[in-house]
Amino acid sequence: MDIFIRNTAYTGPVRAVVLDWAGTAVDFGCMGPVAVFIEVFARRGVTVTVPEARAPMGLMKKDHIRAMCRMPSVAARWREAFGRDPDEPDVEAMYAETEPLMVEMIARHADPVPGLLEAVAAFRDMGLRIGSTTGYTRPMMEALMPLARERGYAPDFMACPTDAPAGRPFPYMCWQNTVALEVYPLEAVVKIGDTISDIHEGLNAGMWTVGLTEQGNEMGFPEAELSAMAPVRFRERLEAAENRLVNAGAHFLARRIGDCPAIVEEISSRLALGDRP
Repeated sequence: MDIFIRNTAYTGPVRAVVLDWAGTAVDFGCMGPVAVFIEVFARRGVTVTVPEARAPMGLMKKDHIRAMCRMPSVAARWREAFGRDPDEPDVEAMYAETEPLMVEMIARHADPVPGLLEAVAAFRDMGLRIGSTTGYTRPMMEALMPLARERGYAPDFMACPTDAPAGRPFPYMCWQNTVALEVYPLEAVVKIGDTISDIHEGLNAGMWTVGLTEQGNEMGFPEAELSAMAPVRFRERLEAAENRLVNAGAHFLARRIGDCPAIVEEISSRLALGDRP
């Protein structure tokens, strides 16, 4: 391991990338989790919309349900059904159903997104370590990782929120990656993800951040639907996704994961000038 002492600016290259999973590495459009959240609320007679189910994406799944229950629109429909606001026992009950549903869903959404394997090969050619974080729990990841490995994707490390003091937007999973990968300083690491919580996680960890627009949760469509979308609507949706990720604080935007190796090279050039995230 190269030694860096923080008595001067770090001017070395990027040493590692930390990738999200659903919507970034697998499951184009981050389609699988949305259906599960809609289902667990529907079982209680409460209708939630796709945008409501998507908004907290990237959080640990129990935190995701809590965030949905705090939405005024969802809470209002819950009051119509039950005469009261959703409470923590409701969150626990819905989460108990979410876990097995997510495990079932993962098997149907484990394919690497187009361009992932090529991007990973480019990162390897740069000498980078490849870490990962997720909003999925350990049992969910134990179902997903073997399927991704069979399809050619196996990062060097994976951190999930149930193995950390807290999930996103806290930085702990990113920090666990740097310890496991033996990579520092933090400005030598790039966090890549498709959700607002991905960006917040990377910022809180002191890393560069890249927000994925076209392929992930913020756009929220399968690839076939994107290809068939009217150009005007596509541009409107893309601009909205870009604005949300920029407002979250992303240092860079990329339409797809295949655009990220060039961005990593640009970050290395900026580091050489003494820039920091």
